[in-house]
Amino acid sequence: MNRFPTGRLFRTEAGSDLVLTRTFRAPAEDVWASLTEPERTARWFGPWEGQAGPGRTIKVQQAYEEQQPWFEMRIEACEPPRRLEVSAVDEAGSWHLELLLSERDGTTELRFVQRLADEEGIGEIGPGWEYYLDMLVASRDGSAQPDFDDYYPSMKPYFEQLRDTDA
Repeated sequence: MNRFPTGRLFRTEAGSDLVLTRTFRAPAEDVWASLTEPERTARWFGPWEGQAGPGRTIKVQQAYEEQQPWFEMRIEACEPPRRLEVSAVDEAGSWHLELLLSERDGTTELRFVQRLADEEGIGEIGPGWEYYLDMLVASRDGSAQPDFDDYYPSMKPYFEQLRDTDA
């Protein structure tokens, strides 16, 4: 299946923001549940465990990665059903993510933001998030799960080109 990259790069005073969006015909509360309830996150990213709340750390499993690794993720902010901000540090570096929901007339837009200290590796990061966000879509609408081979390496040049242009 042909997949097309949607990510955009915005330069900020602190670095760069990689932004991807998806739209759902559902209320924000329902989309929020797909982003925060462990049995629902397991359908598209992986389950998590622990005591959730701002300032707390949970353990998250990347169920669709090799060896299905677990890692710690800190909840920086949680404002149901509009904003979730999390951070993590792993062997690939540090991750600072913000998920923003806005609803209008029964349709909810998810704005997924990864704050980047630098743009190194964006050619791998961008396709990965495109894949996971399409996994989220599939988990919600019952469509077939996407194949990562449809995202990487074919989307890598698109994301590298974002790095090489002025945003």
